[in-house]
Amino acid sequence: MLSPAPRPRAIGATNVFASLLESRTGQQLDANREWRIETALKPVLRERGLDTLDQLAGELLASRDNAVGNQIIDALLNQETSFFRDAAVLDTVAQAVAAMQTTELNRRVRIWSAGCSSGQEPLSLAMLFAERPGGDDRLPEIVATDISEASVMRGRAGRYSQFEIQRGLPVRRMVRWFETVNEEWVARPELVRRIQFRQLNLVDDPLPIGRFDVILCRNVLLYFAPTMRRHVFARLAEVIRPGGLLVLGAGETVIGQTDAFRPSQTYRGLYEPTGVAQQGTAAA
Repeated sequence: MLSPAPRPRAIGATNVFASLLESRTGQQLDANREWRIETALKPVLRERGLDTLDQLAGELLASRDNAVGNQIIDALLNQETSFFRDAAVLDTVAQAVAAMQTTELNRRVRIWSAGCSSGQEPLSLAMLFAERPGGDDRLPEIVATDISEASVMRGRAGRYSQFEIQRGLPVRRMVRWFETVNEEWVARPELVRRIQFRQLNLVDDPLPIGRFDVILCRNVLLYFAPTMRRHVFARLAEVIRPGGLLVLGAGETVIGQTDAFRPSQTYRGLYEPTGVAQQGTAAA
């Protein structure tokens, strides 16, 4: 008996979705990551009552609004995160902020969590600073942004499942900063209100007003093309203060990527602006 023929891959649909992701977010889907498309879009197919990726691609191309595209983008984005991810890095950030506050007593330190996903990173920072000796005295301003509207709304709501809340969060912090509502854990209002959540596309949206002392952009630029990555580094350099710090993911670096930042001489694994003016190589 002959084996059934393998189901043909929706190459055309795959290209449509990969092009949509790159044009909207700057992220590229390498050939070895294309398997993620079908896996990630299965919930979208179910919700829309569709059977194949080709049907979804057709609906996207025929759509006159951004609703379908936004739903696809949200599904394809890698929103992997957890509370106190790489905790040692956040401790280093806290040390740097403390040093900045000692140097300039009358200025409020500003922090930007760029690519905050569903909010665990900025909430972790808010907890870390609130638990310092002195509590609410001179808390840094925290701005948190993500390209995904759904993720920003989740962070602003501060609602997490049992699985999410247990990832990186010890019981003492769960009890202190969250309360249970039905089967979810909800961050206390006094914690959430310390963070300004906004939707923002790092590639071409207007950047937050003012300058930041610390910018965390961890694991956001991994899948950007080199020219787009250089463009985003240039944009980040526009809003970081002299003497400020850029925090990237463990597998990311500025070396060979940009002249706008260099490794920090004080804080290992972090980066500081060089002050070298650099034009992005992609249109803003």
